[in-house]
Parts: sequence; C-alpha cells; structure tokens
Amino acid sequence: MKRFERYVLAEILPPLVAALVVVIVLLLLALLEAVIAPLLAKGADPLLLARLVALNVPEAVAQALPIALMFAALLGLSRLAADSEIKAALASGVPAARLFRPVLLLAAAVTLMSFALSELLVTRAKVQVQSVQREIVLDNPRVIGLGEPGGTGLVLRDALNRAISVGEVRPGGELRDLRIVSMQAGLPPREVITARRGRLKPGSNLLELEDGQRVTFQDARPVTVLTFQRGTLPVQDVQASFEGGDATLKPIYLPLSELLARTQTYRAQKVHAPADFTALHRKFAEPLAALALAFFVVSLAVFAFRSGQNLGLVWALLLSFAYYATWSVFKVMGENGAMPPVLAAYAPDLLAVLAGLGLLWLAGRR
Repeated sequence: MKRFERYVLAEILPPLVAALVVVIVLLLLALLEAVIAPLLAKGADPLLLARLVALNVPEAVAQALPIALMFAALLGLSRLAADSEIKAALASGVPAARLFRPVLLLAAAVTLMSFALSELLVTRAKVQVQSVQREIVLDNPRVIGLGEPGGTGLVLRDALNRAISVGEVRPGGELRDLRIVSMQAGLPPREVITARRGRLKPGSNLLELEDGQRVTFQDARPVTVLTFQRGTLPVQDVQASFEGGDATLKPIYLPLSELLARTQTYRAQKVHAPADFTALHRKFAEPLAALALAFFVVSLAVFAFRSGQNLGLVWALLLSFAYYATWSVFKVMGENGAMPPVLAAYAPDLLAVLAGLGLLWLAGRR
C-alpha cells in the first residue's frame, strides 16, 4: 500500500472507531429506555439485566459497522478536500483511483467482519438472550406484565410449542385469566387449559393454576372437559419477549444454514413466508452495505472536490440517518410482503451504488 493510501486510511480509522462507539451507545440506550428501565422498575435482577445488555452488544456492532464506516469516510475525505490535500495529491501525479482503493479495501474488511459477527456471535447471543429473559421471568414473574400497556395481552411460549396467554399480572406475581393452548403444526389445537388465577413458581419450571378447566380436542371437536380447583403445569424453556409480541426467535437471528434449509422447504411447498425470505437476503445485503456506502462516499467526495463544495459533520449525520431510514422502510415492506424479498433486502445498497455512479458522472462533466 502506497504512502498516500496509508494516509487516507489514517484519516478514516480514528473517526470510524469513534462513530462505531457512538452508534453502539445509541442502540444500547434505545434498549435501555424500551426494555431495561421498565424491567428495573418491575424489580428485575440488575445482574441478569447486565447480562441482557452485554448479549445485545454483538448485534449492535454488526448493525453499526456499515453506518459508522460511511460516517467516518465522509468526515475523513471531507477533511482532506477542505485542506486541499486531495488537490495536492492529484497535482503531484497520484491517480484518482488511489482515493478509491483504501476506502473500498477497508469496506471489504468491514463487510467480512460484519458477516462473521452476525453468523458467529449474533446468532448465538440471541439464543442466550432468550435464556436470560427466561431467568428474569422465573426470578420475578411480575416482569412479564410488560407485554402491553397495563400489563395485559402477553403471550409466552415453551419448548412443547404451547402458547401461554396471560391476561393480567398483579402485584406479588399473581397471574390472572390464563389460557394455555397446545398447538399442532398446521392443525387445530389439541388441548386448551384455562385458569382464573395462577403463579409461576420462582426458581422452577412449574406454573401453579387455580380454578381452571381443561378441554381436549380431536378433529377440532371437544372430547373431554375437566374442571379443577388446583393444578400444576410443568413448562419447559419458557420464552418471554419484553418487546411485546411473539417470543420465538426471528428468522434473521437463525444460523444461515438453518434459514437456508427452511426457505428451501417453503419454496418446495410453495409457502408464502416473506419475512423468512427477506431475512435470508438480508444476511448478505446488510454486510455488503459497507461496500455500497463506501463507494457512494468516495463518489460524493470526488463530486464535492470537483464542485468546490465542503461536506462536513452535518452532511455525515444527514446521510447516516437517510440510510437508516431507507433500510428500515424496505425491511418492513419486505417482511410484510409488500415488496419482493430480494429487492427489499438489496434496495438500500443498490440506491447507494446508483447514487455514487450518478455523482461520478456529474463530477466527470465538470
């Protein structure tokens, strides 16, 4: 690597580290506000919450890397252009391609790092997150009232594929209006248990029920109806979501091999599963965003240099926000089936590359 290329990298690496730290802190602050603070207010164990935060760091790093690279490259190249160092390099015979190569090489390294983090750490960390959330629930059942405003409408699941609906969580951990449904894949439920009151026994996997009814079904028709005053229900690996909604692992957090096998089965059976197919393409599109954004930033730096404009911190912040907003919109559209999954996953990258090509064309005309 030539001296000029090393100099360009030296301008980008310090703001890259700083931007990465800032983005990670912002993501973790959002987690603290949405999840951790309400859990602390409900009396959850601070040590378990600290583990929960630590297990979310790998995902924050993987998500922050491409955005931090764009932010840092834009700041570094803007500084070089503002101080006329790019002009001096070109005047001394340094080819313009030397400006692209170090940034794109760094972007390639960030792409590989982001993909490796997602596959080697994030997928494992998310499984452990479910385990820690289970420990939080078992340690203090009152925290599961966070599902909906007022502590209503929360649904838990266990390893036996039973959905446990909790109508209300009262002080002291008392559960009200419970409904346990034993599900069958693609079939009606085979068993439904309802209870007026219940309690998840701390430190165990036993759900204590009072004043309830058990109904078994065959071909969607009730076969037996039993009532009881007291009973215990063993639950295995109960999963709890503190964000409201389903506690099952999202497709994006599945290992690539498992997600690929699932989507191949869906494709063979002609099952419409846009969230799974979008997640499969996102596995590759999100790390590749580092390369697309790096190309866009270098193109923008060349255009700004040719047009005499100065790009600074404000532009870096605006473009970072614009990319995040675009990524969020396309992700939601793909998961809801409003757009083909492959287009939803790669559209933000494609837009960045097209914008970069457009800027290079405009710079060439100058």
